[in-house]
Amino acid sequence: MKEIKAYIKPLKLSAVARELQKVEGLTGMSVTDVRGFGRGKAKDAPQRIVDDLVDYVSYVKIELFCRDELVERIVSAIEKGAHTGLRGDGKIYVSNVEAAVRISTGDRGEGAV
Repeated sequence: MKEIKAYIKPLKLSAVARELQKVEGLTGMSVTDVRGFGRGKAKDAPQRIVDDLVDYVSYVKIELFCRDELVERIVSAIEKGAHTGLRGDGKIYVSNVEAAVRISTGDRGEGAV
């Protein structure tokens, strides 16, 4: 099993959701509004971080869990839906999942996803 986290521009959420709905076997996703910052806008300018003085960028974080064989299709769907060609389109991370448990039924492993 894998966990996929994607950070995308909020205006691309609908396009990404449409692409993900085409992936057969995907059981769902969670969406969270997040703020953050990456590397500075100017390469040579040092970025000072002082509590509320950082210019945070708004993103949407998508989290989903899937069987190993769905990873490439899901990553491709997110890429397709989120792509604008501009800097800051976002990032996708894929991690291994050790275990999953569906609380309502007690199902474990891939059956819980």
